[in-house]
Amino acid sequence: MEMEKITGTLYALGLVPVVKIEDAAMAPGLARALCEGGLPAAEITFRTPAAAAAIGKIHEAFPEMLLCAGTVLTPEQADAAMAAGASFIVSPGLNPRVVRHCQEKGYPVIPGCATPSDLEQALELGLEVVKFFPAEASGGVAAIKAMAAPYGGLRFMPTGGIGLKNLGDYLGFGKVVCCGGSFMVPSDAVEAGDFGRIAALTAEGVRAVHGFTAEGLPAAGEVSPAEAAFGFGGGLKITVRSLKRMEAYLRLMGIPTVSDGETVGCKLGGFDAVIAQK
Repeated sequence: MEMEKITGTLYALGLVPVVKIEDAAMAPGLARALCEGGLPAAEITFRTPAAAAAIGKIHEAFPEMLLCAGTVLTPEQADAAMAAGASFIVSPGLNPRVVRHCQEKGYPVIPGCATPSDLEQALELGLEVVKFFPAEASGGVAAIKAMAAPYGGLRFMPTGGIGLKNLGDYLGFGKVVCCGGSFMVPSDAVEAGDFGRIAALTAEGVRAVHGFTAEGLPAAGEVSPAEAAFGFGGGLKITVRSLKRMEAYLRLMGIPTVSDGETVGCKLGGFDAVIAQK
């Protein structure tokens, strides 16, 4: 998958679950829960020996998911991740050896950056999107805004310390493509196979991405994962944080839309919905 398409999908989602998984057998159930919650994506971190196998199982069961390998520290891990079915590589820091290896192999890569010096290295390597990590510990959205000013060509994927309370602050800055977060995939739920809880937390994350309010009608029959993530099956009027991101998300989830430039119309749960920006 090309970097431009990956970036477009990341923007539409707004949030990528960052997962540490100890038992690869849990991976397909976890992936299903994320999709049911409205986020068909995952960053499987190479913090455990099960990472490559987990990526392989998810890719086999859900080939349409956007799947990345996180915490990639070596070229060998990058090779293993891509061979297993990852779409792209994410690392916590900027290791030029790993980045160049990925570029030579044709692997899309988003390395971690936390300082102006890191960003200059990223530009030197021809990168356009970087991970800002650890986000909160490195100064949060204020630090991103400060560093983005002189490095206007870069866009960011902040990760680390991001949850429901501050997600909107990050997504409200135009240079942020999406955020990474683990709050919807807590370790105890993953280890216990509590996929219902994970799906519910994921849906809560989707609602936080869009910050929407709705005057809606009750659900009528079965609804799609995207509709379930919104917490209702249909609506008359919906307002969201970013109309552009909302429309991209609906299209990604297979929901046709029409737009007049100021509002987006679609069908949700059999009802006509009109979506506007707050």
